[in-house]
Amino acid sequence: MNKYLLIAVVLTASFSAFSQDADEEETPKEGWSKSGKITLLINQTAFSNWQAGGDNSFAGNLNINYDINYIKGDWLWDNKLLASYGLTNNDDDGIRKTDDQLDFNSILGKKLIKKWNTSFFMNFKSQFTNGYDYNSDFLGDNEDFPTSGLLKPAYLSFGLGLLWKKSNDLYVNISPITAKITLITDEIFSLNDDDPNNLFYESSDMFETFGVDPGASSLFEFGLNIRAYYKLDLMKNINMENIFSVFSNYLDKPQNVDIDYTMNLVMKINDVFSTNLTFQTIYDDNAYKGFQIREVFGLGLNFGF
Repeated sequence: MNKYLLIAVVLTASFSAFSQDADEEETPKEGWSKSGKITLLINQTAFSNWQAGGDNSFAGNLNINYDINYIKGDWLWDNKLLASYGLTNNDDDGIRKTDDQLDFNSILGKKLIKKWNTSFFMNFKSQFTNGYDYNSDFLGDNEDFPTSGLLKPAYLSFGLGLLWKKSNDLYVNISPITAKITLITDEIFSLNDDDPNNLFYESSDMFETFGVDPGASSLFEFGLNIRAYYKLDLMKNINMENIFSVFSNYLDKPQNVDIDYTMNLVMKINDVFSTNLTFQTIYDDNAYKGFQIREVFGLGLNFGF
């Protein structure tokens, strides 16, 4: 499945959802509304005299999904924070990072007609700590060569456009005037794909990394950004949240569309426990010429606030 087919599938599903809900009207309440939860995902394995073999391990992921929205007259201001961090510890490898995400999105809108608003949006993405490539055959210490970190890279996007919003659970923001800045505040590394043994790491001070020129600290792009959000109940106690965004850079290879899709599926057991699945796929040829995939699954301990 190429990136254009993925876009078509997601947009088709989104507009199908719009048509199903078209006749439903929702009157928003003025003032602040807040909702969110903290989820701790736990996974553990243990062996004792187990002849088939295996490593004792323990893994934990902490996730924050929080919304703060405001409505006053013709104005609205929606804010969403997604943050996650995970570690695993096993007998052979010690402690390693398994998940690391920081994503903040904010949209300010002023009503035009019905569900349409003029809008200004801002999005910031990064990670909390250094990440490393443990899957290579590099013969040295991988932790001397971080592949990412706090503000390494970071993405800041902002722009003007139109917001179609039916409710807090269903909206699309289209911004044909978007600035996107990629930041690298310190040196990071990536594997040299030309080395057949994958033993040489490329430094961001020597090679282009995440589209940033060697020795530079930022990349500026200007283009079209579309962000869609849809949250629905698949059935009783099963909730799905979909976050989809695309970006096309007018200044360089506009046909190479960046894609970011996240699906959060929550299967509620009771008010405290749930089974949680997060699936994310990213296509950004400045970072990697192919789809990046992240999947996290586990038993969740939920704290509402």
